[in-house]
Amino acid sequence: MPNETSTVNPFETAKQQIDIVAKQIHLDGGVLEVLKHPKRELTVHFPVRMDDGSFRVYTGYRVQYNMARGPTKGGIRFHPQVSLDEVRALAAWMTWKCAVVNIPYGGAKGGVICDPKSMSRGELERLTRRYASEISLIIGPEIDIPAPDVYTDSQTMAWIMDTYSMQAGYSVPGVVTGKPIPLGGSEGRGEATGRGCSIVIREAAKDAGIRVKGAKVAVQGFGNAGSVAARLLYDEQGAQIVAVSDSKGGIFKADGLNPHAVEEHKQKTGSVVGFPGTKAISNAEVLEAKVDILVPAALENQITAKNAPKIEAKVVAEAANGPTLPEADTILFEKKATVLPDILANAGGVTVSYFEWAQDIQGFFWPLAEVNQRLDRVMVQSYADVHKVAVEHKVHNRTAAYILAIQRVVDAIRLRGIYP
Repeated sequence: MPNETSTVNPFETAKQQIDIVAKQIHLDGGVLEVLKHPKRELTVHFPVRMDDGSFRVYTGYRVQYNMARGPTKGGIRFHPQVSLDEVRALAAWMTWKCAVVNIPYGGAKGGVICDPKSMSRGELERLTRRYASEISLIIGPEIDIPAPDVYTDSQTMAWIMDTYSMQAGYSVPGVVTGKPIPLGGSEGRGEATGRGCSIVIREAAKDAGIRVKGAKVAVQGFGNAGSVAARLLYDEQGAQIVAVSDSKGGIFKADGLNPHAVEEHKQKTGSVVGFPGTKAISNAEVLEAKVDILVPAALENQITAKNAPKIEAKVVAEAANGPTLPEADTILFEKKATVLPDILANAGGVTVSYFEWAQDIQGFFWPLAEVNQRLDRVMVQSYADVHKVAVEHKVHNRTAAYILAIQRVVDAIRLRGIYP
């Protein structure tokens, strides 16, 4: 995805973030070096039979970043631009995301360089099964638990689970999360990211002095996370959704939109654009709308030094990964806006993935109400932990979340010691 930071190496960015926190918590140089290196990296090259009978060799990766707090967890993406450094960075960020919500996982990530849009279902199944077979050496319910990511879904996870189970000789549902419910998936997993985001908005609004009931909300990116967050803020907290957008453009209505009706319109037409009674606006204008709460739920690098001064929202909740650039963070902090960083605001997904794994391991499944209740408890505590660190260190929430997460990983490394 071309953007103004597309030339930046994501793993260099991830390491810089670790350096910033290391200074804040006076981290020992040796432990800092451990934190800046992935524990294990696997690169695989494997043939896949195409529909026309020919064979093509694909390259895939699986990076396990840190295992100090438990088995690693992280998605698998199928994309033409997958690179080893991107996978390393995403694995590092998963490590911090799991630590910030205090679930007993380290971080991992995987990817295959391919163009899934140009492949048939049969080709995708063969690619998935062969990749799963190649990485089966280092995945498993007690080692590393993959999940869906860009251009992978519950069907992809079903194929991986089946491939791993065939090699084991028995069903191993806990090897992946994000599975279909009949194969050991969890209730509530589909809307977990948006629900987690709506919970931390509720908690942050109290500290920001905003009543969510009647508050104006703009959502950039009306996909899974954005649409669920909008719906729950509207249904459960009485917020007024005034602006939403997707890749084709945005809509605005000063007296509020019904997100259920917008969702129906999007399913029929393929976009929120053209919803009756609304004014057409751009994705950029959604960010600058006159609202109390902004939910960037689309692409990375959306809030920059150029548009941050024009953002009016008092609470910015990152349902997307990396929507805010570092210089924009500083501007928003000076404006006294509360930014809820991605590793906190969108951690509802990995939290319910953890619940799914726990249910699989026990062979005991929870009803939706229990899943949501447990998610609420985790997100409330995680926001409180981050807010406390932000106040103590006089830093914005992103730095606070990294301080909290990295300190938890460092504590685990120190308690375990360095083997042998």
